[in-house]
Amino acid sequence: MTKRINISSGSSFEKAYGYSRCVKVGDTVYVSGTVGINFQTGECSSDPVEQLRQVIRNIEPWLEKAGASLKDVVQITTYVTSAEVFAAIGPTLKEIFGDILPTNAALVVQFPVPNVKVEISATAVVGCGA
Repeated sequence: MTKRINISSGSSFEKAYGYSRCVKVGDTVYVSGTVGINFQTGECSSDPVEQLRQVIRNIEPWLEKAGASLKDVVQITTYVTSAEVFAAIGPTLKEIFGDILPTNAALVVQFPVPNVKVEISATAVVGCGA
């Protein structure tokens, strides 16, 4: 039987809304939608590119806890507040994922958290990017 491991960040949102930051099943890792808030300071840049960079800084430790890395990401879903925001972050997505080339679905949404413009969820397969 394949083992399931739930990895929590300890966020109050996880407890309040019943989810895990990251779930590992076998060699597959699922990372919840993650925004660009600096969790140490609670700050969120108004710049969508900086939010994207913070999203990646937020995601990487959870991948590592599950035994994966950014190179193992096979799929992302990118949520943005407008098509203009997606156009602004596109070159940075290419910079970050250009050699990895995961699949990507992009959706325009409204966030329940003020100032958030970018959120990404990810799926990785441990060891596939090594």
